[in-house]
Amino acid sequence: MSTRVLVIGSGAREHALAWGLARSPLVDDVVCAPGNPGMAEIGECLPVTATDPASVADLAAKLDTDLVVIGPEDPLVAGVVDALAAAGRAAFGPSRAAARLEGSKAWMKEVLVAAGVSTARHATFRAGDEDRAQAFLGSLAGLYVVKTDGLAAGKGVVVTESIAEARDAVREYLSGAAFGDAGRTCVIEEGLTGPEISLFALCDGRDARLLAIAQDHKRAFDGDAGPNTGGMGAYSPVPFAGSDLADETMARAVVPTLAELERRGAPYRGVLFCGLMLTAEGPKVLEYNVRFGDPECQVLVPRLASDLFLHLSESAAGALATPIELSERACAGVVLAAAGYPPAPDHRGDVITGLDRAAAYEGVEVFHGGTADDGAGNVVTNGGRVLTVSAVGAGIAQARERAYAAAAEISWPGVHYRRDIGAQAIA
Repeated sequence: MSTRVLVIGSGAREHALAWGLARSPLVDDVVCAPGNPGMAEIGECLPVTATDPASVADLAAKLDTDLVVIGPEDPLVAGVVDALAAAGRAAFGPSRAAARLEGSKAWMKEVLVAAGVSTARHATFRAGDEDRAQAFLGSLAGLYVVKTDGLAAGKGVVVTESIAEARDAVREYLSGAAFGDAGRTCVIEEGLTGPEISLFALCDGRDARLLAIAQDHKRAFDGDAGPNTGGMGAYSPVPFAGSDLADETMARAVVPTLAELERRGAPYRGVLFCGLMLTAEGPKVLEYNVRFGDPECQVLVPRLASDLFLHLSESAAGALATPIELSERACAGVVLAAAGYPPAPDHRGDVITGLDRAAAYEGVEVFHGGTADDGAGNVVTNGGRVLTVSAVGAGIAQARERAYAAAAEISWPGVHYRRDIGAQAIA
């Protein structure tokens, strides 16, 4: 009997997951939907509307899948896992009820408070509450954070030292001018300062196991300058985030959160992404995400020494058993972005050259994000974050040296990327 896995999504995160699953000796066939040119080198890519639960369930039935792995948050929030479960298909990821942890930032904050998890001072406001929202802003000092309650494709967060900018964001969010219904409820919170890291835990409904810690680089330009992005690169492990911090976060944040979700009738299966700020008062949870991070996934999967398929299958079945093993090697990932990103690329369809030369470097994998096939045999740009060049090495220094050497081989008009990914880990 052959084992078939369906990966839902089309970004670099999903490419990394498909690549990791294909390495498992337990997996015979990886199918991707809708996929991208990089994923097409691993297995067949099929069209699907990822946020339509019925369409995904129908495709899984047609393929007779043994496991469906959902990469992005939107399908999870839409209830794709619920539809697959109803059809008797194993699926990695939380139910629609548990995915509210990312689908509603206001609800997430409620869960954090109920679970006794340390987080930033905050308040939730809805359309019509602008006067109260502006008054709350006035009670904060120094750094202001305004977030849409709902999903906004990674763009619904303003972090600013300007109260005028924060007031404008509140006005635009609550009126619906900025993000429609996703912003008509917003969360305002005090800005926290300190190093920010990402902790990932695999969960089976009741129990959780630490996967790894990574650090993302959110700002567009070197030195953490410029606007926030979906992530311009990442590295793992993080030298200043050791086992003590991981154990503390699991005990004081992840485990209480799982207990609270179970109490609310929304037991959590899948990967839990805990965004942490290491403040002077101790670690505080910035947010939870209900899927692997992008670009963190592209540096975590290459470090995994144990079987990714086995871990994801056990999570989906509600019975984590196999120990998670990480390589002692480090991994650094550099995101290559299109001209005009952020907020959006100026244009799409630029031919990408040098992919084969980059992939030939030792320890390097090139994960496709915003790419497409132009029908003439060329891979072209098709989004803001186009590629992640990931490399493993004996340490962060070697990993980033390999990643940057490979990235220099790749070109298209307007390509840009940060030159300091992982530099602070070495410092």
